[in-house]
Amino acid sequence: MRVAPSRRLLVIVAVVGVAALAALTAGIADSAVAFGVSAAVAALLLAGIADCVVSRRAWRVANVRFTRRLPPAFAIGVERCVRVTLEHGGFRDFACELYDHADSSLVTAGLPVALRLPAGKSVDTTYRVTPTRRGEVTFAPAEARVASRLGLLELGVRLGEAETRRVYPDFAEVARYAWLAGDRRLQEIGIKTFVQRGEGTDFKQLAEYRYGDSVRHIDWKATLRLDKPIVREFQDERDQRVMLLIDCGRRMRADDRSAAIGTSHFDQVLNAVMLLTYVALAQGDAVGAATFGTPPGEERLFAPRKGAHTLHSLMGVLYGVQPTPSHSDYVAAAQNLLRREAKRALVIMITNFRDEDGSELGLALKLLRQRHLVLLASVRERIVGELIAQPLTSGNAALDVASAHLYEQARRDAFRRLSARDALMVDALPERLGIELVNRYHAVKRAGLI
Repeated sequence: MRVAPSRRLLVIVAVVGVAALAALTAGIADSAVAFGVSAAVAALLLAGIADCVVSRRAWRVANVRFTRRLPPAFAIGVERCVRVTLEHGGFRDFACELYDHADSSLVTAGLPVALRLPAGKSVDTTYRVTPTRRGEVTFAPAEARVASRLGLLELGVRLGEAETRRVYPDFAEVARYAWLAGDRRLQEIGIKTFVQRGEGTDFKQLAEYRYGDSVRHIDWKATLRLDKPIVREFQDERDQRVMLLIDCGRRMRADDRSAAIGTSHFDQVLNAVMLLTYVALAQGDAVGAATFGTPPGEERLFAPRKGAHTLHSLMGVLYGVQPTPSHSDYVAAAQNLLRREAKRALVIMITNFRDEDGSELGLALKLLRQRHLVLLASVRERIVGELIAQPLTSGNAALDVASAHLYEQARRDAFRRLSARDALMVDALPERLGIELVNRYHAVKRAGLI
């Protein structure tokens, strides 16, 4: 327990000093002023010692217990309330100022908070936190400044225990997709949907024949038994594998985000990964992921699996991944994936493509296409389009526009050179990446390319 002078004590000391100065100015003898000041200081010292002893003893008797109620996990950029309870078991009231030591990456509101602790009762209070980065966050023991009985001192005490929680990407996009899919309104977010009865390769169900159905899908046994035309309906092939290859190297550190939290390029990439994983799992496919572009030993690997809990398990592996200053070795990433994945799969490589990466990335794609169907997805930086669209108001603006056009043209040409006969490419802004990946995934399923 730390002890510090309170504002009341500092005010009293200031008053004594002003009184002594006024006495000296009035011509009172120095010895008399010194005696008066010494007496006042001695009285304050004795009162402070007595106040400290009594207050510390009363606080120990009170046995104040601190409980912090945290959510099981946080989502980046989503504000949550933290409830705090102080249980007082003593016989005297206390006034205190409480501050909870939340992680430095959390934006807090409502701290510190002034509380009155009634004897023998509990007090609840809340404050709000907003995570600004993914990963683990730690709540250290809280600190309370307790006013002493006479108000001359403040007792600094630590309460509670340290707790750790995880900060995940925001699942709002996935929740919105699920809601719109249930309401058949996916077109509102740009997801293309098609009604196609009798297509696909896996049998789904029997249904009554309708105008436009293929005659070759008629089930003659069911037709004879029910005395009306019955056709077989098919669905896109299930039980396939989707492997996400996520670049975490220096290219992915690009960030032209706005003031909103959780809108950096890599955060948007993880949002797209969550959305595509949710859609693929709903289609009955197995989804896995691997990272590259990190220092040796820091790669993350999630083997393909199916099931309702796969999305949460995948995010449990990827939630704390951050882009690093390391170089992304595309060829090594392709070789590692080929060693791990013997079965044919849809491999989706997500990166931030630059024209100078063309030769190395092309070799990696060639290796992967020997066994897998490969979709290359690149995050396009918004700032380039903004530079191109700016008005030519000065010579510097003209140079910026020309440079942006030159960069964009070189990048576009290099991106097209990566195309192969069965090449699948996506080049989208970060906030559109998830939608474009889902649309391309649906197209691959409809075409039966895997």
